[in-house]
Amino acid sequence: MKVAVAAVLAAGAASACCIGPLAFVLLGVGAFGASLAVLEPYRPALIVLTAVLLGAAFRVTYGRKADCGACSSPSRSRARTVVWIAAVLTVTLVTFPYYVGFLF
Repeated sequence: MKVAVAAVLAAGAASACCIGPLAFVLLGVGAFGASLAVLEPYRPALIVLTAVLLGAAFRVTYGRKADCGACSSPSRSRARTVVWIAAVLTVTLVTFPYYVGFLF
């Protein structure tokens, strides 16, 4: 579950150059939002990091099932739900620059 959270954070960092300025403009702090455009050159590397972390999250969640009492079915089910929510959130954040024009 920690890897899924890391994947979402990496996706947020990859999208900070696009979502950040828009959010700050909407909040009325446009100059601070413009400073996040500096992250644009790092976007491809952060997207790759996001994909690796999300892949690791799926591998940990859907990998071989260990025979232990702590790995009960409800906790595995909850972990799978969290990983899928993280995947949807990640795709939404990474693709934000492509669909933002249709929103505003």
